[in-house]
Amino acid sequence: MNETSPIAKLRESLSALTRRLAPLGPTLARLTVGLVFLGTGWGKLHSLPDVTEFFASLGIPAPGLHARVAACTEFFGGVLVLVGLATRVAVLPMAFTMVIAIVTAKRGDVHGLTDLVGLEEWSYLVFFVWLAVAGAGPLSLDRLIAPRIDQWLGKKSRPPETARA
Repeated sequence: MNETSPIAKLRESLSALTRRLAPLGPTLARLTVGLVFLGTGWGKLHSLPDVTEFFASLGIPAPGLHARVAACTEFFGGVLVLVGLATRVAVLPMAFTMVIAIVTAKRGDVHGLTDLVGLEEWSYLVFFVWLAVAGAGPLSLDRLIAPRIDQWLGKKSRPPETARA
């Protein structure tokens, strides 16, 4: 008679639970950064003279152009990430924006690794890198339209992703 130990049962139950909850990670990350950047982009779009002046004070070349680029990147990138559409592509310029923010606006606040990883911009950068690598997750427009894109490209549809234990 082969009885399953209580620890094995617990491990199996926890594993099943984590598989069911796996979509929460990318979904919450997308909702968080999507909403934040939609808001900051909207704010920048509606205060471009102030953003331009701030960029000029940081020594960023062509501050007017870069203020518009940053505002559009944050706003439209935020919308795309929020709904999970073209997420892997959308997060790349957003990640670049965070690198520029760290190098320019936050440079004086960084005196070591602890300071760097404590920056809000660093946290966003980490989210963006994760989303670029892992994708938007199953609760996204990317996942919804992927089979149609595969069909249009003449590829066989991908099977749904399963969480790995």
